[in-house]
Amino acid sequence: MKKIFERPQALTDKPMHYCPGCTHGIIHRLVAQAIDQLGVRTRTIGVGPVGCAVFAYEYFNCDMIQAAHGRAPAVATGVKRVHPDRVVFTYQGDGDLAAIGMAETVHAAARGEKFTTIFVNNAIYGMTGGQMAPTTLVGQKTTTTPYGRDAEETGEPIKVSELLSTIDRAVYVARVSVHNPRHVIQAGRAIRKAFEFQLRGLGFTMVEVLSTCPTNWGLSPLEALGWLEEKMLPVFPLGEFRKPAEEEAV
Repeated sequence: MKKIFERPQALTDKPMHYCPGCTHGIIHRLVAQAIDQLGVRTRTIGVGPVGCAVFAYEYFNCDMIQAAHGRAPAVATGVKRVHPDRVVFTYQGDGDLAAIGMAETVHAAARGEKFTTIFVNNAIYGMTGGQMAPTTLVGQKTTTTPYGRDAEETGEPIKVSELLSTIDRAVYVARVSVHNPRHVIQAGRAIRKAFEFQLRGLGFTMVEVLSTCPTNWGLSPLEALGWLEEKMLPVFPLGEFRKPAEEEAV
């Protein structure tokens, strides 16, 4: 019998702690699949964040380092510069990356640090109780915006992919989603591309993945997938915002 499904070697068999319907597990698998497909597990170093994915080091079957809040890009910079032959990635949520860690991310991209960032955007602070995040939508209700985010008072959601795409040394910036199987496949391809460009030494790469938070959105897992598609995609359109020139990408 042909085996058509198995756990990637780059994932441990430890059960994940994520809430039912949260898509962190899918994204973990896509990252692990890319590592497996490229055959780089034994020379991959991941940098874990603060937030819902804080225990990522228990799920990825590769060398992992835990960074302080928002500092994953700084840690990854040090690791990659000391070990330029390794594949280095950070795994960060919107609170970790787009709030306290924004400066770290922007300057790592500006320097063209040759690591990959996986940015998980669920438009809310998941781990700490559902407060407004930099990516919270206008009108979205959170525990700190119970009447909905007011742009006049708290501004507009930060579009990280669009922002980083203006930086010359960011060689690959893409936004994907995992709300249905077709988009999961596309997300996997984008993550693999980011790692491939890193292996070619081209520069900073980032894949933003739109994700769900059924618990803090107050929705069922199925409703959350629909909310992502209906509410998040118009604000955070999918696509490759920056990619290498054709001759470099080959």
